[in-house]
Amino acid sequence: MKHVSILVPENAVMQAIADPQYLFAAVNQFMAVAGKKPLFEVELVGLKKQVNINDGLFSVNTSRLLKDVTQTDLIIIPAITGDMQTAIEANKKSLPWIVAQYNKGSEVAALCVGAFLLASTGLLNGKQCSTHWGFQHEFRELFPEVVVADGSIVTEEQRLYSSGGAMSYWNLLLHLVEKYTDRHTAILASKYFAIDIDRDSQAAFAVFKGQKNHTDEAIKLAQEFIDKNVQEKITIDELAALVALGRRSFERRFKTATNNSVLEYINRVKIEFAKRSFESSRKNINEVMYDVGYSDTKAFRSIFKKITGLTPIEYRNKYNKMAMI
Repeated sequence: MKHVSILVPENAVMQAIADPQYLFAAVNQFMAVAGKKPLFEVELVGLKKQVNINDGLFSVNTSRLLKDVTQTDLIIIPAITGDMQTAIEANKKSLPWIVAQYNKGSEVAALCVGAFLLASTGLLNGKQCSTHWGFQHEFRELFPEVVVADGSIVTEEQRLYSSGGAMSYWNLLLHLVEKYTDRHTAILASKYFAIDIDRDSQAAFAVFKGQKNHTDEAIKLAQEFIDKNVQEKITIDELAALVALGRRSFERRFKTATNNSVLEYINRVKIEFAKRSFESSRKNINEVMYDVGYSDTKAFRSIFKKITGLTPIEYRNKYNKMAMI
């Protein structure tokens, strides 16, 4: 029997508590139908007997208090909501328990931005972690010693698991089901809950806005120029000259400020523009390619797929309703 402890933190996302409980209960039912014994014993655990979430709109009753859980096999940390630093502060008393259980051999899985709580324990320092694509900049600023796995749906390292944005946590939960049971059971669960079991990237869902939460005005000027001239073929030398910096100094400062190299930033801005065009217009691949300053079809396709995880045609067919008409 695997003991699963679903943490009920302050500022929790309700579904990120209910969904793993539902999944593991369903897997127990699948096993019972197959004539096998249930595998998972699932409890909701927390610092209090009752935790109010969503500004008091919901309340969750815990099965046991953290102080009474001396041993568990798996800890699920659900997504949290609101200001991340405020949520971390509200839950700081639960962090030593997570560390203590991990040191006893427990595995720990953080769902979506639950990664902020897991990272706050220090257990992720020097390790890889996934989180919601929209929170990656803030995560990096708060936890510079953690390696953010850009675009990943599921990350696993040394008994620590994390998932990408929003509903991507279902893929992490299925990954855990497969690990604890077998592939057949995981596939059965994926069909039951209508989840694509082999989705491994959240890149297609990401919206690139560029990291502008910094104080380097020269780099901000260069970013604004890139954003406003997406159709042009922009060079690094041109940008360095624009802000009156030497090329090496410009590249170093750009990387420090934005967490992207200059070429990465240019390409991501252009691909973001291309994505919007594919979603909302009837333009063909070449038209969009020229609109964002590319002239080599092979290069455009390669960069687009590297950033989004899909080819331009796949992306257009998936997200453009007009393409289906």
